[in-house]
Amino acid sequence: MTRLKKSQMKLYLVTDSTDMTEEVFLKKVEDALRGGVTMLQIREKEKSTREYISLADKVHKIAKRYDVPLIIDDRVDVAMAVDAEGVHLGQSDMQVDIARKILGDGKIIGATTKTLKQAATAYENGADYLGVGAIYPTTTHVKTVITSVDTLKEICRNVPIPVNAIGGLNKDNISVLKDAPISGICVVSAIMKSENPYMAAKELFEAYTVLKTE
Repeated sequence: MTRLKKSQMKLYLVTDSTDMTEEVFLKKVEDALRGGVTMLQIREKEKSTREYISLADKVHKIAKRYDVPLIIDDRVDVAMAVDAEGVHLGQSDMQVDIARKILGDGKIIGATTKTLKQAATAYENGADYLGVGAIYPTTTHVKTVITSVDTLKEICRNVPIPVNAIGGLNKDNISVLKDAPISGICVVSAIMKSENPYMAAKELFEAYTVLKTE
């Protein structure tokens, strides 16, 4: 069994270090953790393996101080190198079942899915949670395919693991998720592009908490 707790999924930050110095990036990450981020994923598409490992190790040290799990995007080797809590896999990354064989049952494996069929397959192959979206168009450097809230709800109802919404979400537009039985939200720009990541995280956490109690 992995160490994933549903409560850890509430505010899931996916990092973006584009156009930032390492010092600024690490400070933003720590400020976001102070503000209430409950799960952290480092995503680096452009760095070499050595650079990715070096940065992930520094981020992991910060995350440990806040008792927040660190998930590595895409790279099982990097996750193993820094002994991260888990890995997140997209539809073109390593298959979930293969990653599970490599990492064992003690690590968290998340998967990006956009359809019920993809979600069911990820669950059957051993995923611990799903990131579903994009709910809105995004400004990150990834190809955006919009997923309807109805599809998100269908996945939540049919797949018995935590499901998070992702894609262009911020404190002012998450109300669209009001009736969706999600475990949390994943954000990138709403925190990473904020001048005050601490306050951005705090406001997002509060907005999500209100959403789920209304």
